[in-house]
Amino acid sequence: MDRLSLQDPLFATYAICAALMILKAVGMSWLTVYRMTKVKSGYRSPEDLRRTRLNPEPDPSQIGPNDYVDRIRRIQLNDLENLPFFLAAGFLFVIAGPSLLHAQILLYGYVVSRLLHFAAYLTAQTHDVRATFWTIGSLMLIYMTLYVLVAALGLV
Repeated sequence: MDRLSLQDPLFATYAICAALMILKAVGMSWLTVYRMTKVKSGYRSPEDLRRTRLNPEPDPSQIGPNDYVDRIRRIQLNDLENLPFFLAAGFLFVIAGPSLLHAQILLYGYVVSRLLHFAAYLTAQTHDVRATFWTIGSLMLIYMTLYVLVAALGLV
């Protein structure tokens, strides 16, 4: 069976996890826009203060910081700092050929850790709570990457 086929349960597991993480990251953009339009604030650019149907009463304060909007931007920035590593490490991990159960634990575990991190950030939990979920996901990435390195060096 071709390893890079959705018919392969190992690659399908990666594909599911990668797709979920990409949808989550893209969803942050939509959530940012939703929050900006809801509070009519948190805009970024001077042209956002032009009178439009969506902003019939522009005000210079709309460009200022707004924690309701900026919280989502911070979550998205965290995704942008972490998800590319997952996409690359997960792909290489699948190519290295771990057992299906091994891959499912790590790949789905990473997804769960990121979703818990999102929930903790969205609900303004302490840094310790967020850091715990981030650390779990980060350790999974490190493990997958070391697994790939060991496999590529022929030490497995």
